[in-house]
Order: sequence, then C-alpha cells, then structure tokens
Amino acid sequence: MTIPKTYKLFIGGKFPRTESGRILGVRGAKGEFLANASRASRKDFRNAMVAARKSQPGWAATSAYLKGQILYRIAEILDGRSAQFTEELGAQGLKAPDADVARAIDLLVHYAGWSDKFQALFSTVNPVGSSHFNFSVPEPVGVVGVVAPADGSLSGLVSVLAPVLVGGNAAVILASGGFLTAVSFAEVLATSDVPAGVVNLLTGLRAELVPEFSRHMDLNGILLCSDDEAERKGAELEATENLKRVILKPDQSLSPSPYAILRTQEIKTTWHPVGT
Repeated sequence: MTIPKTYKLFIGGKFPRTESGRILGVRGAKGEFLANASRASRKDFRNAMVAARKSQPGWAATSAYLKGQILYRIAEILDGRSAQFTEELGAQGLKAPDADVARAIDLLVHYAGWSDKFQALFSTVNPVGSSHFNFSVPEPVGVVGVVAPADGSLSGLVSVLAPVLVGGNAAVILASGGFLTAVSFAEVLATSDVPAGVVNLLTGLRAELVPEFSRHMDLNGILLCSDDEAERKGAELEATENLKRVILKPDQSLSPSPYAILRTQEIKTTWHPVGT
C-alpha cells in the first residue's frame, strides 16, 4: 500500500502543516500523482514573517566567515543528497535535472566565497570638506520576501536565496513550482546550521500570496521573479504603502554576481572626527 506524502511548510526551523488545512496535488510530467503539498495561507505567511523578524538581527550579527561556512555546509549536504534531488526534479518534468543540481551546488559555493569579500568591494571612503573620516558600508535591509522562479528548478531557488542569505538578511520564500524539491531543500537547510527562522519556505499559489508579500508592512524588500506584467505592476503598487524595496527579475534562474548581494543591502554612511 502506497501512502501519499504531504509535504509541509518550513517556518521557524520547524515543519508545520498549513493552518488552513488546504493541500495542492503535485503531479508529474505525465500527469501521474506524486504527492500533496501544503497550500500556504495569509496566516502562514504572517507566521513566517514573525519568525524571520525575530531571527534576522542575530543572523546579521553573525561573522562573514561563519555565514560562508554555513552556505558551504548547505552545498555539502546537497551534494550528498544529489541523487534524491535529481530524481525529484526529473519526476516533476525538469529537463537535465542532474545538471540543475550541480548548478545549485556551484551557486552555493560561489556565494559562500563572497561572504567576506563583498563588503570590501562595495564599501568606500568618501572625500569630505571637513576634519572627518566618512565611510559608506553595506548592511542588510532586514527581512526579504522572495518569490522563486515558477519552473521549479533547484538552481532557480538557490539563485534567489543565496545572495539574500549571505548578505545577512532573513528570508520568506514562496515556491510556486517544484514543491517537492523546495521542501526537500528546506530539509537540507534544517540540518545545515542555518539558525531557525532565518529561512522560511512556503508552498502555495502566486495569485494568493504575492499581494500579501507586497503589502506587508514589516517586510523590508521583495524579490519577485516574474514575467507577468500585471503581477509585477501589482507588486510595485502594493509596496508603495511602506516604501519597501521591489526587485523585479525575469521568471528564471538568476546569474551569479556580487551585485545580486548588493540588491538587498542598504548603504550606511558614518562620520568620524579626525584627531582628538
């Protein structure tokens, strides 16, 4: 007897069921039933926001070296479970799943290497006309909502999460495709020294949850991967209420770059008097 599995959400380091009790049937490339995934509600999103806000200051204060080590640890665990992810991605219809898993691992190692270097790249000493030192340095915006690419690829999910994470932000992610792979990746995060609440993952419908991401008053920024012009405009309009940062990207895996880290950083300028 085969017992259909129900994949849960990942909030605050735990795997709760959705408070609404709703599920989404996940089917394979040929229409065959694979499993059930939780259909997250607005209440689930608010719970994820509470967890992210609570954990973000501690994560931001973590040393750059340790952040890099944690991302590298995620890559190690992912490499050890690559056969599982290749099978899941293939079952969901993704072409070349083994190459997608390899790219996801490469992305994690790439951003782990930037963890203690991007600060020097984007920091400056500014010329001023007074007896002061003037420094500008990047620091995390806070809690970032991430709407992952809808193709369900693991590399797409990692490409939007890793730069947010290594920059010291906490994240609430909406996986709107590839639900099985997304929750399996959350299981990797849960065993890789990422503090509870730093990454929270929801599975659900974009039409239902993207507006909640955009209008939530305690979210500092939203990274939206979308090719839907109405969805993109709606997110920008909703975000104006609290002037949160809106980063719009194509609905696909993003290219690795230190500038991807900078997208969710604020530049802080400090004045310091010269002399005694």
